[in-house]
Amino acid sequence: MARAMRARAAMKAVLVALLALHGAIHLMGFAKAFGLANLAALRLPISRPVGMLWLVAALAFVVSAGTVHAGWRYWAAVAAPAIVLSQVLVVLAWSDAKVGTVANLLLLAPTVLGLLDLRGSSFRSRFERDAAAAQERVRPARIVTEADLAGLPPQVQRYVRRTNAVGRERVSAVHVRFRGTMRPSPEADWMTIRAEQLDTFAVPERLFLMDARRSGVPFQALHVYRGETATMQVRVASMFDVVDARGAKLDQSETVTFFNDICLLAPAALVDADVEWRDLDPHHVLATFRNGGQTIRATLTFDAEGDLVDFVSNDRYMSADGKTYEQHPWSTPVHEYRELGGARLPSRVEALWKRPGGDFVYARFVVEDVRYQLGGGPDAARKFAADARAPTLP
Repeated sequence: MARAMRARAAMKAVLVALLALHGAIHLMGFAKAFGLANLAALRLPISRPVGMLWLVAALAFVVSAGTVHAGWRYWAAVAAPAIVLSQVLVVLAWSDAKVGTVANLLLLAPTVLGLLDLRGSSFRSRFERDAAAAQERVRPARIVTEADLAGLPPQVQRYVRRTNAVGRERVSAVHVRFRGTMRPSPEADWMTIRAEQLDTFAVPERLFLMDARRSGVPFQALHVYRGETATMQVRVASMFDVVDARGAKLDQSETVTFFNDICLLAPAALVDADVEWRDLDPHHVLATFRNGGQTIRATLTFDAEGDLVDFVSNDRYMSADGKTYEQHPWSTPVHEYRELGGARLPSRVEALWKRPGGDFVYARFVVEDVRYQLGGGPDAARKFAADARAPTLP
């Protein structure tokens, strides 16, 4: 994972450096026009009005470099006009500046992808619209008390206490950011990913958006679980849909994932979830979770201290293309806890399939940021949305 994350960070650093360097080079045109430096490489005269345009292009590139570094989604809206203006200026001074075309072409591909991500039909735009609507539907929450834990098995009670849920408002919604690696098969290389997720509980909904790269090609995946039905879509280079899955098996699988989210990311919501519990032994409980017409089961494993360390369900299906499905036990072992969003939560988790030939670990997640919506109504939704837009932790 560390090597993949370093490669992703390196690509971002290269883009930032190229934008900043290209911007700095444009200052030469401004300096030439105003006689600020003796630049023998620029033989053609540059008027002061045109020199000001060279300055504007320089500033636009530097600003876009800063927005990429800060992780601002709209960086391409700044870079695109800078590239257009730069190329016009290069053409006007072709014999002196034609090499600038190479830099503009190098910047063009990531900028176009960035612009495509801003479309109303992009997965990112759909995620943000659906998330805003889901937050508005959240209901007001009450305080979690010891009395609320009475219906839970002792192991689950202890776990909920350890997450610091008692004495705080119930969780209405949770917004989570992840980083990590994934692979579609045991033979495939690991891909670096960034993911963002929103779950609401009183009105069940799960939105999951993932950005990844495979062999240098960017793609996005969008999972939507609303009510008791689910869809999964995958799009390459923000343009070409390669997976569009839906149906009963996906609905059941996403119900498992939704319950897993409650257990790992919002344990306080267990006090209100429609779950039938059965004690198996001091470290294991069997949970039967219902959501509408969906019923799934999972075995939760707790360590001696009371932390949830694994979640296993036989009711989730493995599918990479949304067409072929295999059913194997699905497990999410937890490897680390830390304080997130005011709660003590799992922060490093794997996802794997227990196949006959051996376990297939297909994902490794590190939770970077967790933000809870604890109340209902428009005011709580707006505050929650504002908090969720805060920068990802480094």
